[in-house]
Amino acid sequence: MTDHVLRFRTERFKAFVDAVVAIAMTLLILPLMESVSEAAAGGLGTAEFLQEHAGQLLSFGLSFVLIANFWMGHHRQYDEVTRITRPLLWLNVAWMATIVWLPVPTAMLGQMDTDPLQVVLYIGTLIATQITTLGARIYLLRHPDLTKTPPSRIRHGAAADIASILLSAVAMLLAISLGGAGYLALLLLWLTGPLSSLLDRLWTRIVPHRADQPPSIA
Repeated sequence: MTDHVLRFRTERFKAFVDAVVAIAMTLLILPLMESVSEAAAGGLGTAEFLQEHAGQLLSFGLSFVLIANFWMGHHRQYDEVTRITRPLLWLNVAWMATIVWLPVPTAMLGQMDTDPLQVVLYIGTLIATQITTLGARIYLLRHPDLTKTPPSRIRHGAAADIASILLSAVAMLLAISLGGAGYLALLLLWLTGPLSSLLDRLWTRIVPHRADQPPSIA
């Protein structure tokens, strides 16, 4: 059966994604819970705990916000999707794998000294999430019958994904070069909006005949 015939309803798919994201966000707090137990056993006060585990607290907050942002973007992306085909389902399984994996490099970031491989694992995971999101958008562009979202809005989302991937790659290179403080390079992601608008305009100029028309089904 082709992927156009074999389709799945979206309700269970969205509920499953929500559950996976909720579990991943909950897993982020577990290393801190263990640290609280260790601090209590060692007789540390609250202020001492907060000071000693500042890195863990920051890494938890950063990853929590990032996963929440990924989930909100996923919600907007699939809000008007009416059917899920097998390829689209597997693209989302890959997306969920990156979300579930993120608590691991988050724990490394909070408890271990920074090294280049740690940076690659953490920011590389963010890039992998964005790549799977982009892959799903391209699939929806090629199969417009699966969604009520206008192609122009999908293209704008794809431009935002490309911008995020490029900025994250730059941030990873800077973080590797700068060491511990290099994770501040992730602030470059604030430029996603302006860069995505630029890419969207370039995309429209390159393929003006498709600017307001749904792409043909491959």
